[in-house]
Amino acid sequence: MIRAELLFLIAAAVLLLSVFASKFAVRSGIPALLLFLVIGMLAGSDGPGGIYFDDPWLSQSVGVLALAFILFSGGLDTQWNQIRPVLASGLALSTFGVLITTGLMGLFAHLAFELSLLEGLLLGAIVSSTDAAAVFSILRGKGVRLRDRLSQMLEMESGSNDPMAVFLTIGLIQLLRDPSLSALSLLPLFAQQMGLGFALGIGLGLALRAVVNRLNLEYDGLYPVLTISGVLLIYGATAMVGGNGFLAVYLAGLIMGSGDFIHKRSLVSFHDGLAWLVQITMFLTLGLQVFPSEVIPLAGDGLLAALFLIAVARPASVFIALAFSPLTIREKLLIAWVGLRGAAPIVLATFPQLAGLAQGDVIFNLVFFIVLTSVLLQGTLIIPAAKLLRVYEPDDPHEAEREFASARGRIGDYLTELIVPHECVVDGKRILDLGLPPGVLIVLIGRGEELFVPGGATLIRGGDSLLLLADQSLQEDLMAWSAQMCVPLDAPATP
Repeated sequence: MIRAELLFLIAAAVLLLSVFASKFAVRSGIPALLLFLVIGMLAGSDGPGGIYFDDPWLSQSVGVLALAFILFSGGLDTQWNQIRPVLASGLALSTFGVLITTGLMGLFAHLAFELSLLEGLLLGAIVSSTDAAAVFSILRGKGVRLRDRLSQMLEMESGSNDPMAVFLTIGLIQLLRDPSLSALSLLPLFAQQMGLGFALGIGLGLALRAVVNRLNLEYDGLYPVLTISGVLLIYGATAMVGGNGFLAVYLAGLIMGSGDFIHKRSLVSFHDGLAWLVQITMFLTLGLQVFPSEVIPLAGDGLLAALFLIAVARPASVFIALAFSPLTIREKLLIAWVGLRGAAPIVLATFPQLAGLAQGDVIFNLVFFIVLTSVLLQGTLIIPAAKLLRVYEPDDPHEAEREFASARGRIGDYLTELIVPHECVVDGKRILDLGLPPGVLIVLIGRGEELFVPGGATLIRGGDSLLLLADQSLQEDLMAWSAQMCVPLDAPATP
């Protein structure tokens, strides 16, 4: 039996190697996710690591859990006002785009390989969605600056198209296992999964935000535990009643991120770090699950399928789904290129294996090769493609300095001092419960001889001197709020 200490050392070594690999990835331009997969393969039984691992159920469980936290983190770090302008186009890509990709890939796989039409469509459904982990990590990495609406479109699509791919994968597996079923029999399943996922995602997201704000925990360290349990609850409860858990956790994260809650900045940072941890774990596990000796014989078919997906199926789905979008041709071409496939297709590829389908292993190995090709080819060429299409915004090393210099002289215009009278309606309330106008922040509180920076749970006391930061356009809203709360406003403070 392997000693626990040795397992800890192996786990630490693999994780540290993954962290260092991410540093190398940034400098070399190779996507870190590809390196994580390669590390997992090298650690496996066909590599020098020699670790035998062949457990599709465990790989699927790790992948599903990781994707839930990655999607929640992606939603948490996305503001509603950022994606609202691209909402219609993003939904078109995540629904019709997925359907078109599935159909084209299915027909190609049926004609090119020894797969039935349903098996070809199953392969197409598995690789039909862009991967949230891959897209989030690459687009939010240093040095990648696309135009705002492009980044927002790609992130929204990758966060919202997994539910459709999951539905199609499960539905096609049912059709393969029971030939007596018809495609129309899947419509109730679609309505159930999407309807429950949408309703529970929004409802439980609002509930989680309310709990975080009102529970008033004694220890700040328990708030991450609370949100972790919330993610597990939202996914598990939605899946148990037949809804789409991936859609639910993404919407819950979006609902939370678009509102205010206690320790927001620290919780967003925590879930970003957690997303990286589960992402590394997921890719390492999926890399272990792959046997290169089984993948290599299918390399020719896998490369052919990957090239068809990249050059035909993805561009066709983008241009058809976005036919009425205001995006330019160059922007649509870049969206077509950034159709990265990653962990989500590999996780979905374990479904046919666990279902006992005759071509389950073949589909898994084909999907793995398609993912490798997509991440290696598309991931490494995102910046060159964006520059070629002239939709890339290079970093300006002096931009922050200029913005700070121009803002220094105007800071005082945005600061307002406010004295809280004793026995006022806000006396004893938390900052989070004050109902401040959106965009107004309390940046400093003076209480007697003490000055401190408040948090959302800080209680306001009579006699407090509040320093508020608000844009000039919000001054009227601030004065109206002050009058309602029986708090007189003084003149703007000097910087």
